[in-house]
Amino acid sequence: MSANATMEEFEALLAESFEIDTPVEGSVVKGKVIAIEAGQAIIDVGYKMEGRVDLKEFANPGEAPEVAVGDEVEVYLERVENARGEAVVSREKARREAAWDRLEKAYEDEERVEGAIFGRVKGGFTVDLGGAVAFLPGSQVDVRPVRDAGPLMGLKQPFQILKMDRRRGNIVVSRRAILEESRAEQRAEVISRLAEGQVLEGVVKNITEYGAFVDLGGVDGLLHVTDMAWRRINHPSEVLSIGQTLNVQVIKINKETHRISLGIKQLQADPWDAVEGSYPLGSVHKGRVTNITDYGAFVELEPGVEGLVHVSEMSWTKKNVHPGKIVSTSQEVEVMVLEIDSAKRRVSLGLKQTQRNPWEVFAESFPAGATIEGEVKNITEFGLFIGLEGDIDGMVHLSDLSWDQRGEDAIQNYRKGDVVQAAVLEVDVERERISLSVKALGEDSFSEAVDGVKRGSIITVEVTAIEDGGIEAEYNGMKSFIRRSDLARDRADQRPERFGVGDKVDVRVTSVDSKSRRLGLSIKAREIAEEKEAVQQYGSSDAGASLGDILGAALNKGD
Repeated sequence: MSANATMEEFEALLAESFEIDTPVEGSVVKGKVIAIEAGQAIIDVGYKMEGRVDLKEFANPGEAPEVAVGDEVEVYLERVENARGEAVVSREKARREAAWDRLEKAYEDEERVEGAIFGRVKGGFTVDLGGAVAFLPGSQVDVRPVRDAGPLMGLKQPFQILKMDRRRGNIVVSRRAILEESRAEQRAEVISRLAEGQVLEGVVKNITEYGAFVDLGGVDGLLHVTDMAWRRINHPSEVLSIGQTLNVQVIKINKETHRISLGIKQLQADPWDAVEGSYPLGSVHKGRVTNITDYGAFVELEPGVEGLVHVSEMSWTKKNVHPGKIVSTSQEVEVMVLEIDSAKRRVSLGLKQTQRNPWEVFAESFPAGATIEGEVKNITEFGLFIGLEGDIDGMVHLSDLSWDQRGEDAIQNYRKGDVVQAAVLEVDVERERISLSVKALGEDSFSEAVDGVKRGSIITVEVTAIEDGGIEAEYNGMKSFIRRSDLARDRADQRPERFGVGDKVDVRVTSVDSKSRRLGLSIKAREIAEEKEAVQQYGSSDAGASLGDILGAALNKGD
């Protein structure tokens, strides 16, 4: 072998040894603890180099360091040598690098990691995950908010990694996710043992407006307020208290959401089974008003059985009034059963049916012709409304106010609050109407004046005025007008000026109109009637007598 060849081999071996013996800065290397002094461990990292590491770097938070001479450990080589000719190494950085590798794999595989809470920071806690420090938000500590996390400090327990960023050195973990998972497993196991219809013992954990949550031993069920009792319950706290133990029946189990619906009333007899027998139609019962709405009032007949008194069945007289003005909550009332629908669990009740119809009562007490007295409640364009016994009204039509005045004029004499007397004309119970008359109580001057006078009667009147169109005449105080055409049979005599005021004239009554309170009078009609009568008495078709002879004979007989 030549000298040159030997040199080349030597250089290659040297270069190779340099490559082997020169460690890479910034990597994790293995070393051996050769001594422990002054709170530090001296570690031989090979390559004829030693490094020092503080003992505390070998300890978990809150624990004593676990290291002894002869232990083989991994350390992080920061620099190859310092001013003293030593390697600058870090056990903590080595643990962190190894931890990150391990945690990244666990994160990818969605596996749990073990760690211990060791400090409190703003918004949460710090967790040591065996070399790497993670952040545990306050909301991820437990299923329910935790007031004191002291008992959890330093305990080794599983966590779920929510997210991690190696470049920034951020890890966020959750303890709550683990608890929820185990809780879901426990819940699923308990639910698998439950069956609808099953009766269980439970403890009331929480009460809300709509119901209560009952712990069935590892799983909660909702007891809705409508399933607590057959009767109406306004708030669950009326019948339950937190911590109370009670028997419940499983009504429904939702396998997908794991929600359990519970009931208590299902363990008691359904009062509706006996409703039709206990409350026959038309029967009257006492009940208590439980709720009032715009459309009526609910009345409890017995616990669990409620009926509705519709607003139309509340009062005979108060038609457009809110039910709250007629009854009040908790009031005891008498009601009549009007209808029962067991399928829909509905009872229709009537309040007014337990009292007599006031129109029937009035009709019995005040038949047609009876006199009543009442206050004017209202004045309308067509008459007066008078308040009567039984909180009802009667109406006096304009035409029934006065004999002598027009209704429009007569109504001006009345004011609200006036007390008036009137006669009952008619009571219509079906239509709830009472017709009254004020004028019926007064004397009808027209009827009195024309008593015995009928169409065709001959009466004597006194002329009271002469006008162009005829004459005004009076009979027993009643004035009538005789038109020009009725003043005489002959047109030549139909002149008003033939008459003088105060003249007495015989006239024939052509009409008696009590509605317009007028007599129809005619002198012409009287003359024609007299002529007919004379012809009948004194003449015949074959006598040959003239009309003048007949009238002359009639007049002579009159003398």
